[in-house]
Amino acid sequence: MHPILIDLGFYQIRTYGACVALGFYLGMELCKRLVQKRMPGKLAAFTDLSFWGLIVGFVGARLLYVLTALPYFSEDITRVVKIWEGGLVFFGGPLAVIPYTIWYVRKHKLRLWDILDVMTPGLVLAHAIGRIGCFFAGCCYGCPTNVSWAVKFEASDIIESSLRHVAVHPVQLYESFLLFMLCGFFVWLFKRGKSGQVTVAYLLIYPCMRTALEMLRGDVIRGFVGPLSTSQWISGFLFVVGIACLFRHRLVRK
Repeated sequence: MHPILIDLGFYQIRTYGACVALGFYLGMELCKRLVQKRMPGKLAAFTDLSFWGLIVGFVGARLLYVLTALPYFSEDITRVVKIWEGGLVFFGGPLAVIPYTIWYVRKHKLRLWDILDVMTPGLVLAHAIGRIGCFFAGCCYGCPTNVSWAVKFEASDIIESSLRHVAVHPVQLYESFLLFMLCGFFVWLFKRGKSGQVTVAYLLIYPCMRTALEMLRGDVIRGFVGPLSTSQWISGFLFVVGIACLFRHRLVRK
């Protein structure tokens, strides 16, 4: 792991924060290219939506992380604002952004399916790069394993002390690789599919992928409700939403 990207002595640039910033930038650039293909003339409205959506999503992702790790933050309340040290639950972002997006598109009379299709590939790209930041920060780590490519997060303050010198799955990189592939597929589908197909595909594919990856996670701080992690419960909910959207989308297209 390499949590500090640049150390100037008086100021440090964290690798996690740099990856999150790079992910948002490249994700936005991808979205801008896609919006010009499907909705010419709507770039200004989309840029405004993306700016505020970014803030809403960031707050949502951090809030969900804090809620799933209250004992950790209750020890030191200042940890809540230390974003640069890692600590975002990805699902908190979409759960906050989707209602905001629905409100925004209705207010400005935009096409919801087209907007979601444009945002999805950029979101996946940003997520993929952000997961690399998780790897360097030492958060969202995997469970113990004997595979030859296992890693140890010995310098991380986030990893549990019992796992600090134990080889674990680099599950962050697994997810990053799959997300890059998913992004490429969504861009391909965006250019060839119908309106809404990218969004529905995301709701069906990513929850399944995330549920499987959660089985390789070793960070209990992410929170559990019964036998399943918080993300697995949310994945199940989003998959059901995806099925409902698929059914409705097919009815609309007949």
